[in-house]
Amino acid sequence: MSATQPRDVGSTESRSRAGAGSAGAEARTVVKATAKFVRVSPRKARLVADHIRGRSVPEARTILAFTERAAAVDVEKVLRSAVANAESNPALHWNGDDLVVHAVFVDEGPTLKRFRARARGRAARIFKRTCHITIQVAQNPEAAAPVEEPKPKRRATRKKTEETES
Repeated sequence: MSATQPRDVGSTESRSRAGAGSAGAEARTVVKATAKFVRVSPRKARLVADHIRGRSVPEARTILAFTERAAAVDVEKVLRSAVANAESNPALHWNGDDLVVHAVFVDEGPTLKRFRARARGRAARIFKRTCHITIQVAQNPEAAAPVEEPKPKRRATRKKTEETES
């Protein structure tokens, strides 16, 4: 597996929201995907990740498609992997268009240190930074529980008779 290929973590985690009290905090199932050792600066990748945090998956894909930064390609690749993990999980039965980006975080990876020749026999240090991109997707709360309204009972139709017409 190359360094830019997303590492499918595909695990589902039940996360509870940390709120004022544990009462009312609901558990939320998330599915994640991670790309490790991506050769882009974490600072530059975080700028792109901030654009899609909390958005729906179709909206996030549109934003990443029109973002001109190079890190958008890597973030989009991880997003596609996270959606594929969610759709292929047989226990969840999730549709990719009904998902939201629950969390996006970019962690620092190891830094490659290189040297560049400078004037008068000196050398300058060059840091080639890497990062780990993780995206968690969850079911959209509106799409998760479709409320089925009970159908109104149909009234029996009356037969028209001569007495009711006049």
